[in-house]
Amino acid sequence: MSPARTSAAAPTAAARHENGAPARAAPDPLNAVRCVGVHKSYHLGGQDVHALRGVDLDISEPGFYAIMGASGSGKSTLLHLLGALDTPDRGEVSVGGKSLSKLGERELTDFRRDNIGIVFQQFNLIPTLTARENVELPGMLAGRAGPHLRARAEELLEALGVARRAGHRPDALSGGEQQRVAIARALLFAPRILLADEPTGNLDSASSARLWELLARIAREHTTTVLMVTHEPAAAVHCGRVFVLRDGRVHGSIDTEGLDAAGVASCYQHLVRSA
Repeated sequence: MSPARTSAAAPTAAARHENGAPARAAPDPLNAVRCVGVHKSYHLGGQDVHALRGVDLDISEPGFYAIMGASGSGKSTLLHLLGALDTPDRGEVSVGGKSLSKLGERELTDFRRDNIGIVFQQFNLIPTLTARENVELPGMLAGRAGPHLRARAEELLEALGVARRAGHRPDALSGGEQQRVAIARALLFAPRILLADEPTGNLDSASSARLWELLARIAREHTTTVLMVTHEPAAAVHCGRVFVLRDGRVHGSIDTEGLDAAGVASCYQHLVRSA
């Protein structure tokens, strides 16, 4: 575990085995995620709700990471800011080496499309389109229709193990298959950053475990920074590092090397109690 100001480039002192630790990938600004003093509030029911209260977060290497916290800790709000779906009240959010606040609306749309993939708990597939057409849809909307787009969609569906379901509509797919199609859609433009907001919330335990392993493989094989929001130690243990969010602040991190889900849960509780 490490103190609140934490960087994924630096090893932590606890919750890991130092001997035999895997070699780290070289830092790459295209894979970087950084928040400095980020605040975000919402006006709900006649009062201000402070979702984020000065978040500092620094990830400079590709890999599989988690943001873990209880309901209401600010996890999804932080992910929405990183995905350029919302803007902070104060502070700086940088993704892929770009300060999002310095991009205009059109630039932000183009940057998000080409550099950031987002996977939500709700699969958000278009019910009237086939699996292949759902994957192709962002390319169609960007005016990139053609054989290359079709080939890319089929390549992703094959890589994610759902190629044989390419011609089926969502209602003919299982929950796990729908989520894999949603991931394929998020990967269409080969983003360097993949954000996943409670991606297994609607899946059974077996499908959830397969999906966590899939996200870890994507991070490992495609030099991608995968950042997943979760409240489950069973999910977080698949990640290399877990950032613990409480009351709108990052209170520390857990390096999961050598830990099982129970070990992650124990470290998480320790950080939460000591916050």
